[in-house]
Amino acid sequence: MGDESEAVTAVRHGGPAAFGELVDEYRHELRVHCYRMLGSYTDADDMVQETMMRAWRRRETFEGRSTLRAWLYRIATNACLDLLSGPARSREIPVDVTVDVTVDVTVDVNGAARSPFAEVPWLQPYPDRLLDLAAPGEGRPEAAAVERETIELAYLAAIQHLPPRQRAVLILRDVAGWSAEETSQALELSVAAVKSALQRARATLRMHLPARRSQWGPATEPSEEERAVLRRYMEASVAGDLSALAALLREDARQTMPPASQVFDGRTAILDMWRPVMIGAQAWGEWKALPTSANRQPAVANYVRRPGHDRYTAVNIDVLRVEDGLIAEITTFGPELHAAFGLPAEL
Repeated sequence: MGDESEAVTAVRHGGPAAFGELVDEYRHELRVHCYRMLGSYTDADDMVQETMMRAWRRRETFEGRSTLRAWLYRIATNACLDLLSGPARSREIPVDVTVDVTVDVTVDVNGAARSPFAEVPWLQPYPDRLLDLAAPGEGRPEAAAVERETIELAYLAAIQHLPPRQRAVLILRDVAGWSAEETSQALELSVAAVKSALQRARATLRMHLPARRSQWGPATEPSEEERAVLRRYMEASVAGDLSALAALLREDARQTMPPASQVFDGRTAILDMWRPVMIGAQAWGEWKALPTSANRQPAVANYVRRPGHDRYTAVNIDVLRVEDGLIAEITTFGPELHAAFGLPAEL
């Protein structure tokens, strides 16, 4: 009780500077939590700021019956739910699919091609260098193993298809490890409603995750095999070597480009999209690539020097999902988050 009383006193009466020092300890992990809820790094960053402001305004509500961390998670979760209550995230997203007819395409019950990535145009990558700041402490290997599985882009895209409260329940129960009772208090739901929501969320999630999801390893950072594939991918891209790129792609590989709701399904479809920008009269120019990592996956930042220009300009970031030494998925993002990755806008 003594420790709880001291915590309550510090939060309620410590003043802005002392309060900021207390809550800043949780800033990085709160941003990751909001990112899981929202799928957008930019929105998550905004919601952390909103969480801190709400926490300061509501500091009198902290009674010490839960930890400061749990209190902040509750505020952050509800801030995200408030954002998700708007119409922007609930609309149907038309998806333009270019298909390699030699491979099977994931379809929904109506026979339409599906891609959780392309249907989530707000999806953004999360820099590993910032994930490291929120990584679990030593002595928690089970939490470290879960971290990659629930931060990879395929998982992030899939959970965006859950209704917001189901998503919150899933994250608090399966990721944060909260009990049903703790989750019910945070979301102001009954325990029975929490259990029901979790069951439905898990069933829906399985429909949107890749078929080979269970085969993914629990490593917390890209493996040496993944790094080797990344190096070969960078070398082939810079050289414009489509044969080498083809050798790196699974036959059923897929490329998506949030926020453009486009899908390139199959090796041939991907190569046909790359060909005009890499070789020939319409090629964009000379390419350079810098290795990085996002969402615990290998990634590359691509730059191009256009004809007549002296400098290379940032074009995009490719995040790779590697299976059995081959690229199974490429998710391509614009250069908006280069600064968050610690990458220059020009070379």
